Amino acid sequence: MLAGEAAAEAARKSSQELAELAELAQATADETPSEPEFPVVGDDLAAAFFDLDNTVMQGAALFHFGRGLYKRKFFQRRELARFAWQQAWFRLAGVEDPEHMQDARDSALSIVKGHRVSELMSIGEEIYDEYMADRIWPGTRALAQAHLDAGQKVWLVTAAPVETATIIARRLGLTGALGTVAESVDGVYTGRLVGEPLHGPAKAEAVRALAAAEGLDLTRCAAYSDSHNDIPMLSLVGHPYAINPDAKLRKHAREREWRLRDYRTGRKAAKVGIPAAAGVGALAGGTAAAVALHRRRR
Repeated sequence: MLAGEAAAEAARKSSQELAELAELAQATADETPSEPEFPVVGDDLAAAFFDLDNTVMQGAALFHFGRGLYKRKFFQRRELARFAWQQAWFRLAGVEDPEHMQDARDSALSIVKGHRVSELMSIGEEIYDEYMADRIWPGTRALAQAHLDAGQKVWLVTAAPVETATIIARRLGLTGALGTVAESVDGVYTGRLVGEPLHGPAKAEAVRALAAAEGLDLTRCAAYSDSHNDIPMLSLVGHPYAINPDAKLRKHAREREWRLRDYRTGRKAAKVGIPAAAGVGALAGGTAAAVALHRRRR
């Protein structure tokens, strides 16, 4: 009888203590400010800008494109070895090295010279299915979809050829793409570029020009990249994200409390930061790419 009474009393006290702890936890939660919902549904002054290589897709689109062209006898085994080495280096290093990227661009331009744009676009659709579709990072894809679901426009912004970027954007259901423009005359590639590659500060200028043409508020926009080369673009928007970041970008992002996402290891870290807008000089290549895209979409 004594044991039963003691057990009942202990249970009652325990129940009271648990109820008090629950009330305290709820009170603490009510007092803690929650992070604002993002992306904001229905905010038509906001948009999202995604780097492509190693942000949306594992590896470099240009290298995958080269593999597909080799399969179709566009060039010889020696050039394939160069593409294979460049891709292996990129996957191991996880960063964009200007010298390697320039080498890859020069190789690609020499390969497509004399071919029709329509031919390469058709082949690009096949190459996407063969080499790129399975390399899309699901986590980044989900971030892009969240912006689309919120009613916002989503663009790829990449140094890859605009034709390749446009194919990828369409396959992922995105709004469109800004990319490097290869010169063509009467629908045939000349082997030269129009302006400079869309890389580094040129990306920021392209985003700035497109935002002006679309009437966007950059402080309400988001940008995503893996590379420190894209710090100018990330600094331009109110919601910068470092995705699978290289060492320099990770350090920069942590110092400024930018959001971080790393889908390579499953690690996730999220911090809210308000970056200062970076002043970037006007770059003709970036502006031209943005204006061309805006006109095309109109």
